[in-house]
This record gives sequence, structure tokens and C-alpha cells, in this order.
Amino acid sequence: MIIIHILASLANRLGVFVIIAFLLSQTAAFKKLILKKEISLGEKIILSIIFGSFGILGTYMGIPIYGALANSRAVGVIIGGLLGGPFVGILSGFIAAIHRWGIDIGGFTAVACSVSTFTEATLAGLIHRKFENGKIHWWFGFAVGTCMELLQMVIILTLAKPFSAAWELVKVIWFPMTFVNSCGIAIFILIIDNIFKEQERVGALQAQLALDITTETLPYLRKGLNELSAYKAAKIIFDKTDYDAVAITDTEKILAHVGKGEDHHQTGFNLMTRTTKNAIDSKKYKVATSKEEIDCAEPSCPLASAVVAPLLECDKVIGCLKLYRIRPNSITSIDIKLAQGIAHMFSTQLELAKVENQAKLLASAERRALQAQINPHFLFNALNTIISVSRKDSDEARRLLVDLSQFFRNNLSVGMELVPLEQEIEHVKAYLSIEQARFGERLKTEFSISSPDALSVKVPPLILQPLVENAVKHGIMPKPEGGKVTVKIEEFSQGVVVSVKDNGVGMTEEIFKNIKDNKVSKDKIGLRNVNGRLESYFGKESCLRILSNYGTGTLVKFFIPYDQLPMTGSEGHGA
Repeated sequence: MIIIHILASLANRLGVFVIIAFLLSQTAAFKKLILKKEISLGEKIILSIIFGSFGILGTYMGIPIYGALANSRAVGVIIGGLLGGPFVGILSGFIAAIHRWGIDIGGFTAVACSVSTFTEATLAGLIHRKFENGKIHWWFGFAVGTCMELLQMVIILTLAKPFSAAWELVKVIWFPMTFVNSCGIAIFILIIDNIFKEQERVGALQAQLALDITTETLPYLRKGLNELSAYKAAKIIFDKTDYDAVAITDTEKILAHVGKGEDHHQTGFNLMTRTTKNAIDSKKYKVATSKEEIDCAEPSCPLASAVVAPLLECDKVIGCLKLYRIRPNSITSIDIKLAQGIAHMFSTQLELAKVENQAKLLASAERRALQAQINPHFLFNALNTIISVSRKDSDEARRLLVDLSQFFRNNLSVGMELVPLEQEIEHVKAYLSIEQARFGERLKTEFSISSPDALSVKVPPLILQPLVENAVKHGIMPKPEGGKVTVKIEEFSQGVVVSVKDNGVGMTEEIFKNIKDNKVSKDKIGLRNVNGRLESYFGKESCLRILSNYGTGTLVKFFIPYDQLPMTGSEGHGA
């Protein structure tokens, strides 16, 4: 019965711990500390004091038993070590251990409990190193707590005197303390994990916001970067966000400034802030946390913090996007991601505008727009995927960036009407590399090429990737378990057959009929465009052939003749 009593009492006290931990997790300061990838020495000391205080609280909330205490002191310091690393673990453990040793409660186990507290916290800090770039799961926290509490029992039996008293104590407290404290550690990790999930939710909202902004600014930025397009874009961002000011510059002067400070940050004026110049010189985003860092020459300028993201064109800085706030040190990681996301989108659209202006070799405006088109959804998802991967595997992130750059390089290659099929295959591989990083094991791919000679056949650019994207988006992803996309190149005597097959959800008879009747929805317009370009280049024998069974998958294929002379007639608009 005494074991049940200790178990129930510790569980009740654990509830107080959980409430305090939850309230703490709702404070902006604690969230900022937890979410930061790297924390300063001062911040480590603050975390140590917080978790050490949890250890002290656990001591005071202990249950007297046989001249000692059944308590939850270890919960705080173990969490401190697991989350903060060796420094936080050692210092928080030292704080809680010194307090336990110095107070006049707990009787004959004071020294043993002090030693065990410090030891548990230190070991937890060392364990942190194994998970520095990863995520600690609640079940792992439970397992660590169990091992640490059992270690504490061994230390009590070793150091506490007399041994007979220590043995009687351990017999009744080992299970309640081990079980309840391990549960407490697991719950605390779940609370911390909720902070990261909240950040992901906010990030998703910011992603949608960036997409909305990009959609609205697209008509203006497609005309290039000038004072009018910059003002329209800055005004849209200002109206859709809570920033106190938004500005866009080129490399020498202000193109637009909307919001606070617009009385002296005027269009046409030379760049006024040091942070902007630093961003241009370094080609990297910069954050100013005070008026001094912004370094505006106007003494009455109300702008006190900012994030500045460069706009790039072929790795050359052509300007900057600047998001301002009037409160010092108020730029968050979410603000930085939003600025980077919008700047990347703007850079892409500005480069697209330049490319489109130079695309005089293409036969029609429709073909030119399709070839230079960039999907904002895919771009932003790719950027978010790479940002997430970079936290865990920098080498993999670099590889994905290379694939992303290869993808867009092909998207923007408008110098020729026909390109080797090999180039299209490389383009598809770059696209699938990003999607596989995003969807993981849910997406599998296979390439089957009958002969290397088949890859030399010429095809219209961006003719294959829309078909693969359609298979991924509409075939594989709706299936909870995912599936496989197979790209097959078969060489025949008169030409090459290219096919894209997926084992996804397939098409209903209604959708299949609409595609055959050219009544496709907006998200399937890629099929019509691909089909029309194939027919306009090579005739009806090269039109898309689609076979689909609802629930089992879809096969799309087309024929490219060895006679590469394009058709001279008008473009078709097939299925």
C-alpha cells in the first residue's frame, strides 16, 4: 500500500510540474531560447537556472519516507541536459545538487541524492550530443529517465549509510520514482515538441502568405524591377502583413518605401542604411536589431529593426527587399524565413521577366510562357524542404540546392526550340530529387532507358517534367502509402517512345473523358499544353496517349520520330 501511496502522491505533484512547464512554454522568451539553433553563454546560464529551479522545486515537493524523500528533482535537470547539452546539464545539476545537499531535509540520503542529481544531469547533457541535430522523442526521454532513476537507486545504495536503511528505502521508492519521473520527462519533451510544431504551423501560414504575395505581385514584377513595379510589390506586402515599413531597392538607390519613415526614405534617394549595403556586398540576408545597426542618417527615423534579403539574378545582386519594425530586436526567425521566401520568389520572377524578354526564338507567346514558367508552390515547398534538411544534414541540403539550381536552370533555358532528351531526363531527376526529399519513402522512382542513343533525340524543352509532376501530384500523393513513378525511354526503328507510368490512384471515367474532350481543369492544363506542343512540332502521331484505371494507376506516353523537322502548321490543342 505504501508504494501505491507514494506513486499517487508523486503523480499529483507531477501535475504541478506539468502546469508550470506548460505555462513556461507559452512565454515568448522561453520559446525563443528553445527554438534557437545556437545559444550564447548567457542564454545557456538562463536555461541552467530555469531547469535547476525545477530541480529545487522537485526537492521541496518531495514526499517524506523513512527519513528521506521520494521526489521529482531529477525531472528538471535531466530535461535541461537533454535539451541544452553538457553545459546546461552540468550547471543545472550543480544548482539542484548544492541545494539538496545544503538544506536540512531528507536526512541520511542528502549526499547520495546530491551526487545522483549531478550525475544524472551531466549524463543527460552528454546524451544530448548524440541528438544535437535531430529530434528527441518522448519515448526516448522515458527510457533515459528510467535508466537515470535506476542509476540513482544504485548511488543511494552505494553512498547512503546505514545500508540497511538505504535498502528499505529503495525497495519502496524505486518503482514510483522511476515510473512517475520518467513519465514527467516524456511529458516535458512533448510540451517542448509542441513549441516546434507551433513554429511549423506558423511557418505554413507564412508560406501561404508568401504565396499570396507572390501571386499578386507577379503581374508587376514580370515587367522587371523599376520604381513602379517595386512600389506595387512593396504596397502589397505592406497591406498583407503587420510590418511597419516595406522597402525595395536596387544596388544604388531606393525604388520604393511604404510605411514608417517614408518621409525621408524616399524613392530615388541613395541607399541610406548600412545593413542594406552589407546585404548587397555579402549576397546574404542581414538582420538589424537596433537603430544603430540600421544606421539611418535621419535622427528622427522610427525604424528600429529590420531584415534585409538580397534579390539575385544569376548570382548577381540586383537589389534588396527590406521588412522593418519600429521596436528594437523584434525580428523573429519567422520574419527572416518570410523575407527569404519572398526574396527568392521575387528573384525568380525578375529573372523570368528578363528571360522572357530575350526569348525571341520561340514560335509563340504561349510556348515562351510555358517554357519559362516557375511553379511558386513547388519553389516554396522546395525551399522549406531544404531549410528543414539543412538542420540535420548540411551535405544533403547542399546536394538539394544543386538539384534545385539545375531544375531552374533548365526551366529558364529558352535559347533553343528543341533540346536533347538527355537534358529533359536530367531536369526530371532534379525535380524528383527535391520531391523525394520532401515526401521521403512515399515516393519511389525508376528510370528505364533502352539505349543511350535514344537520349540524343531532340524534344521541345519542358515536355517531360509536367507529365512526371502530374504523376506525382495527382497519382501518387493522394495515396496515403505513396507509390512509384517510372520513366521509360524505348528506342524503335523510326523513333523513340517516352512513357511516364505511376501506380497511383488513377483517373475516374469522368476525369478521363474530360481530358480526352479537352475539358481539363486548371491544375491539369499541363497535359493540354504538352500535347499541343508535341502535335505542333511532330504531328498527330506524337500526341499523348493516356491509359488509366481508377485505383491502379496511369500511363502517359508519346512518340518522337527520328525525323526531327518540326511541323510548320498551327499548333494543335489535343487532349
